[in-house]
Amino acid sequence: MKTIAAEVRFAEGRDSAELAEVHAAAWRGAYSGIIPFKTLGKMVERRGADWWRRAIDNRAAILVLEFGGEIAGYATLGRNRTRALSAEGEIYEIYLQPKFQGLGFGRRLFDEARALLRDRGMNGVVVWALADNDNAMRFYAAVGGNDVAEGAETFEAVTLHKVAFTWK
Repeated sequence: MKTIAAEVRFAEGRDSAELAEVHAAAWRGAYSGIIPFKTLGKMVERRGADWWRRAIDNRAAILVLEFGGEIAGYATLGRNRTRALSAEGEIYEIYLQPKFQGLGFGRRLFDEARALLRDRGMNGVVVWALADNDNAMRFYAAVGGNDVAEGAETFEAVTLHKVAFTWK
């Protein structure tokens, strides 16, 4: 019997094109009907293979979860950008291709991202999620996040509320 394991590793230059595809699929899956269509399209287009290659070359902390030779998802992380929140680390993004959602891969990627931040000496983690993204809101609550702050972002005159979750 052949076993296929999911592996979490740092992104490499060879992952750039596939990361762009994963990003596009995940963002369209997560935000269609939430972020206005034109804005969402521009946000996806901006993050093509060249963008990912530059981020990797600039040593951005990008983790990928690979399953069966395919990138199922990714996480980007680093120092917390919101000074008002006491957490030192932040998971900027964590996304899975829609076909890999609901299989436990999100939790695995999330746990690895938290561990990396902890290993880099950052105490506490924050993640922001759009309040209308029901899947993200359920996920962060299920993995023990504390809803500690609210904010807003405006896209094409549509104001969307966001929520900060923290973990110690």
